[in-house]
Amino acid sequence: MSRLVTREGEVSRVAARGSPTRAAEAGQARGELLGVLPLLIALALAVFQLLAVGYASVLAGSAAEAGALALAVGGDPRAGVREALPGWSRARAEIHVSGGEVAVRLRPPAVLRALGERLTVTGEAAVEAP
Repeated sequence: MSRLVTREGEVSRVAARGSPTRAAEAGQARGELLGVLPLLIALALAVFQLLAVGYASVLAGSAAEAGALALAVGGDPRAGVREALPGWSRARAEIHVSGGEVAVRLRPPAVLRALGERLTVTGEAAVEAP
């Protein structure tokens, strides 16, 4: 063991490297990490889910705008929506065209299957008649 003299002149003992005290502290740190790890994983999955919903919302809105633009120039709004969506989301999209309005419902990717079946985001865009 080594000694440390403080400013007040008191002597305190410091555990030497490799002592049982240091090993016990390291073991406790591992135990605390293992206790917190499930919470960190759950938090990471929740953040991923929020990001996926936000991204799907942006995609649905921009795809609806693309469909409305295609409708405005006399094209097929469904083709405009499909071209605006990336590959993974085309199968997850529902397109509704009514008059001058285009609505796109999109199911974002989900961590849990039951959650994925219930989550939907909608983007809408309209074209005014001249």
